Amino acid sequence: MTTDGTGSGTVLAAGCVLWRRSRTDGGLEICLVHRPKYDDWSHPKGKLKRGEDTLTGALREVEEETGYHCVPGAGLPTVRYLANGRPKRVTYWAAEATDGTFTPNNEVDRIVWLPPTQARTYVTHPRDKTLVDDLLTALHLI
Repeated sequence: MTTDGTGSGTVLAAGCVLWRRSRTDGGLEICLVHRPKYDDWSHPKGKLKRGEDTLTGALREVEEETGYHCVPGAGLPTVRYLANGRPKRVTYWAAEATDGTFTPNNEVDRIVWLPPTQARTYVTHPRDKTLVDDLLTALHLI
């Protein structure tokens, strides 16, 4: 587990708000992942490996959790919260999915692609709702 190196014990993580254009109508779709360990729906993210920079970690986590490659775009706000009693800092990017195929694994057993309005109601944690709005702002859609 990577921490911030200051002795504060903050867990460092990174992820993306992964998006694509719908194959049917061209509308925006956002990918959410289901983590059976927590029984929650969220954006793909995970802890950084020792010495890994945040963008590299975010792209690795997207591929590991969703099976998709992506092109990173704008940085999104960093999210801070307590996880298991420890401070956690997650750095996010907007990222457009390019290609890939999802395969269920131990960390993520399902993914969904949803329009922003549905994604906002589908996510488990309020901080993930805000990230949907941050993506739309970054893409100049609101």
